[in-house]
Amino acid sequence: MASLAATSVSVPSFCGLRAEAVRATPAAAAGRANVQLARSAPAIAPAAVCRASLDLLPKVGKALLAASAGVVLLVSSANAATVKMGDDDGSLKFVPESLSVAAGETITFKNNKGFPHNIVFDEDEVPAGVKAEAISHEDYLNGDGEEFSVTLIEKGTYQYHCDPHLGGGMKGEITVS
Repeated sequence: MASLAATSVSVPSFCGLRAEAVRATPAAAAGRANVQLARSAPAIAPAAVCRASLDLLPKVGKALLAASAGVVLLVSSANAATVKMGDDDGSLKFVPESLSVAAGETITFKNNKGFPHNIVFDEDEVPAGVKAEAISHEDYLNGDGEEFSVTLIEKGTYQYHCDPHLGGGMKGEITVS
């Protein structure tokens, strides 16, 4: 007597296809090609499942767009402004020389041309209660692209300069609102 063998076949699930069990019938076990499919769930028209899946795409897309916009806002608020130290033409100045940011935003100073540079906030030209030495970077930035970042919290006007190039007029101003 022939024994009954059972085999499972996995079918990828895409647009309504499901895994189904394939049962070998006694005829198949005896060597004749006779198999029987046993559905594991009621049949649903694949086209209907595909349409339902495609209907979700705009909703998923909107959610992903909203999430990525939030990330962009976080990144942009983390680095509110970049100030180049040394103009592209080699002039010894901060670019821009004057800028405005919201309280709590970060300003990144980046070596561009004519270094070494540093950033020294003037003690008498920062809002009351702000310690200029705490927000300054008196060490020289010597390499191309080296950066220093500072987050200004107190509202008001901050004036700063580059020590090695102060005689050349390398000064800047940040207004925090």
